[in-house]
Amino acid sequence: MFDFKDHVVLVTGAGAGIGFGIAHAFHETGARVALGDLREPALARAGERLGRSERVFTGAMDVRDGHSVAEFLKAAESALGPVTVAVANAGIYPNCPVLDMTTEEWDRVMETNLRGVFLTCQAVGRSMVAQGTPGKLITISSGAYNSGRRGAAHYCASKAGVVMFTKVLAMELAPHRINVNCIAPGLITVDRDVNQVSDEYVRTLVGTIPWGRAGAPEDIAKAALFLASPFAEFITGEVLSVDGGSGTGRTWLPFSGPARGR
Repeated sequence: MFDFKDHVVLVTGAGAGIGFGIAHAFHETGARVALGDLREPALARAGERLGRSERVFTGAMDVRDGHSVAEFLKAAESALGPVTVAVANAGIYPNCPVLDMTTEEWDRVMETNLRGVFLTCQAVGRSMVAQGTPGKLITISSGAYNSGRRGAAHYCASKAGVVMFTKVLAMELAPHRINVNCIAPGLITVDRDVNQVSDEYVRTLVGTIPWGRAGAPEDIAKAALFLASPFAEFITGEVLSVDGGSGTGRTWLPFSGPARGR
């Protein structure tokens, strides 16, 4: 259904989890893919899983550092060609109550989850505008952008920031025919070395998902393929929730009156 053989796709945080799932999906559709990650062992494994070919570029990068982002983009475009699709996925998911949180913990989340998205989109956006060609930028937020959770004030705030950043950037880049959209995943099952969440947390949250299961990286990857495709040409500045319906409301409540029918 999707054909990206003429595209170069850059994905940050692509060593594992959602990022690798997105990179893998684009690679399967024929794209040349540039995988960036701070975790070099994970990045090496990701490259091996994709088969290491002329269509795959991997490079260590720190999305918090503008120089690192610029150097990665330069190397990726030198190896694969001009980037036409970028997915700003890199993020961290710590837990800490506000009253116990240090300034360093707050800053670490904001620097990765929000500054990292800004620096990635800015660098790729500048490259696309300089080339004068249309492109697609996709940010990754979370259902946490509009649904708070105890212990995650910094995370929730960073993901809310990603959403508003996406909307403003979409306005600014529309004249250049660059679409900017956001995916907001719900609970996604990834390797435990990617996200540390308790079994109790997972069981409780799955119980509130109308679809009856947690998501998988492939679910987010399919959304990214759609937003990067010609089918989404007239969509920009939007947030696409991929959460099995968990964001629909208070799904745990019983019927407010006598149940009727099925």
